[in-house]
This record gives sequence, structure tokens and C-alpha cells, in this order.
Amino acid sequence: MTGPLVGLVVNPVAGLGGRVGLKGSDGADVQRRALALGARPEAPHRAELTLRQLRGVELLTAAGPMGAEAAAAAGRSARVVHRPATAVTTAVTTAADTRAAVCALVAAGAELLLFCGGDGTARDVLDALGPDPGVPVLGIPAGVKMHSAVFAVHPRAAAEVATAWARGSARLETAEVVDRDEAALRAGLVHTRLYGRLTVPVLPTRVQQRKTGSSGADPSDVGGIAAEVADRVGPDGLLLLGPGSTTHAVATALGAPEVSLTGVDLLRLRPDGPPLVLLRDARADQLRDLPATPWTALSPIGGQGFLLGRGNQQLTPELLRATGRERLLVLATEAKLAALAGRPLLLDTGDPHLDDAFSGHVRVITGRHSSAVYRLSA
Repeated sequence: MTGPLVGLVVNPVAGLGGRVGLKGSDGADVQRRALALGARPEAPHRAELTLRQLRGVELLTAAGPMGAEAAAAAGRSARVVHRPATAVTTAVTTAADTRAAVCALVAAGAELLLFCGGDGTARDVLDALGPDPGVPVLGIPAGVKMHSAVFAVHPRAAAEVATAWARGSARLETAEVVDRDEAALRAGLVHTRLYGRLTVPVLPTRVQQRKTGSSGADPSDVGGIAAEVADRVGPDGLLLLGPGSTTHAVATALGAPEVSLTGVDLLRLRPDGPPLVLLRDARADQLRDLPATPWTALSPIGGQGFLLGRGNQQLTPELLRATGRERLLVLATEAKLAALAGRPLLLDTGDPHLDDAFSGHVRVITGRHSSAVYRLSA
């Protein structure tokens, strides 16, 4: 195959902590803990999804799980230009491994760098390229958070954007690399920092926006949304509540302020009294065998519009199939929807078939007896 040289580096442990509720995967101790809790690597498969649809390029990559294995699984030929000095497995990798692979790919002539990981991986790429990177990059989303604006909205979208870049039809823009303090997140605190900027090829709606902070919803809006949720779920109904300031405010209005801000919680609504919090900051395995089919209430990430697949990977494709699209409650104030400026709500569950099944128009609860129909898309 001839075409521009595209380098691929995979962080095989990116996203490892998502399903098991660890808020991230940075550091060997967290990676080992995630594996002990039953986590399985997701990043190689997500890189494979991109490579299966990537066209018109010649591929360079790193050995083993840092790229070559994903290329082989996708049936793609790739020239291996980097072999780590130490054995790299899917059990533990380091930031130094990622930085070394990036430097080797650029030295070998990569004209676009695809990296598969999350915000921590984006920081490693930024560190490797330096303050004046001459090579555009594009993230294949595989982490837990992914609040930086350097990621495609979906692995398939990464293939679309990279293919368009190879054809000369994607514009280049500067995008921010941000990351959150994972230790603070595990304590329920949100600390975000800007680390720098990278150049990214862009197609409209196929590269994500940076997450924006919440300015706080009007209490009357939140109270109205909470009342609508209570009506839909009904007394004694089970409710899975996703992370975020909007859902936390709704839980507080329902009488359950003790829910986690950054995790997934299971509540049982009661006719006479506040909800019972049955599971706080639940892992995916704890949600497999529930006594009844729950409703799932989620609010999109501010600025980005992501509903599924960013910070709520505990809601697995298997669970979402079992609960069904009809039990998905989308919560947002009118101001939050307006801030999306017409961009769709987004989902990236890790299962392309489920993403397609859930896509379409959904009704968003915006207040008491108030809703809006909005597009949901992969």
C-alpha cells in the first residue's frame, strides 16, 4: 500500500480502570488493581476498529501490544519501527514506553500520529513531541475520561478523519490537552489542568470538543427534572444514576445527596421517603445480576455532549442491552443543550452494533413536564 506514513502507538492499558470504577488507569499500582478486579484490556480492540476502516495510508507502528498486534488483528500490514527495550505486556506499561514509541515513529517519518489511549496517553504524546510539535496527531479514544480535544468521537470516526487527512480534505486545528487528577477523582474531587496543545486533523462532528465546566443548574430546573425522573421510575423502582454535576444535583433533589459525583450509583426509589442508595460507585460486575430491570439516568458531558462511553464505562454493552433504550433517561437543562450549538449527543459504548442500535432521536428531560427531542449519534 502506498500513501502518507501514519504512525500508530497503542497504550494497551488505557481505560483498564473504567469498568471497575477506578476513574482512570494511570500508574502500575492502579493497573494491577484493575486486573485483580477482573478488568480486561480494551485499547487494542479499539485500535483494531480504527485500522479496519483506515484507508489510503502506509502504517508504521510499535511491536507487540503497542500496535503490531492490533494491526495484525485488523488484517493490516504495518512496518514495525520500534521495539521496547523491556518486555511490554498488557499487564503494565509506563509513560516512558509511550514516549519512546512516539519518538521512534516520528523519527521513522510518520506524517500523522495515531495514538490509542486516554488523557494520560495524550499527555505522554505531548511530552514526547515537545513544545513545538511538527506532526499532527489524532487520538483513538480508549481511556476512561478523555476530556482533551485531540480525540475522535469514536474509533470509527478516527478512521474517517485520518482517511480524510490522507486525501487532503481534513483541516488542521490546534487542540488542548487537559487531564484530571485521578487520585482526586477517586476522592470525589474534580481538578483539571491544561497541559498544552497539539495539532489535530478535523472533520465536523467527528473530533470531540474539550469538556467545559458546569456553572450550576437552576434549582427549579433540577427539581423539575428530579420530579419527572421519579414519575418515570415509579415507587420501588431501581435507578442507575450516572456521574456528573447534573445527575448529582438531581439525586440531591430526590433526597439522596450521598451519591458519588464521579461514579455510577444504584438507587431504589421509595413512595414514602428518600431513595435508598443500594450501590455507591458501583463496578460493572456488581451490576450484572440485579433483582429487577433498572432505569438509567444520564446527563451529557458539558461542551462535549457525550452520554455514554466517557467516565461511565461501568454501564457495559451487556447491561445496556438488558435495560434497553426505552429505559434510558437523558437529563439536561435547556442551557446545557443550547451550549452544544446543534451538535448531537454522542455515544461510544465499545460495541459498534449497540452504538448503531441506540442512535437516533431521544427525548431529553429538561424540567417538570418539559422535554426536547435531540439526536443521539455514534
